[in-house]
Amino acid sequence: MSTSDWLLMLHITAAFLLVAGSVAAGVFNVMAVRAERPSETAYLLRLVRISLPAIYAGVLGTLVFGLWLWHQEHIELGELWIWLSLVLWVAVNALGGIGGKHQERTREVAERLASSGDASTEELRALLRDRKGNAMSWLAGAATIGILVLMIWKPG
Repeated sequence: MSTSDWLLMLHITAAFLLVAGSVAAGVFNVMAVRAERPSETAYLLRLVRISLPAIYAGVLGTLVFGLWLWHQEHIELGELWIWLSLVLWVAVNALGGIGGKHQERTREVAERLASSGDASTEELRALLRDRKGNAMSWLAGAATIGILVLMIWKPG
């Protein structure tokens, strides 16, 4: 196998880690929104943390191996699909970070309520339904799909 083959394999593996971790986090988040008791919500939002190492490895690996592959293959600097992918990569990280902070804040409220009677409040329901907070995570997922589309079809 050539260096380029190895780099491509590692880049694709990192992409799978990013997507798998993101999907797992999304599923746990949706389940947390639908949970009835704060203790269930807190538990499900704690499970999101399990997916973070895969997401972080995917984020770092896609960038490092992708840039290395770009250099190794002598791809021109003007390739629009690569620049668009890099812009979306930055967006994924920014949006995912904002969405993650919202989930952490929601988890903290749910844990507080779980330890004091396990009854939901309007505050928790509002956090779980917060369009802005949830939109950040969903937009990060959409940007991740956008990167995959650009990487697979390489327009231009």
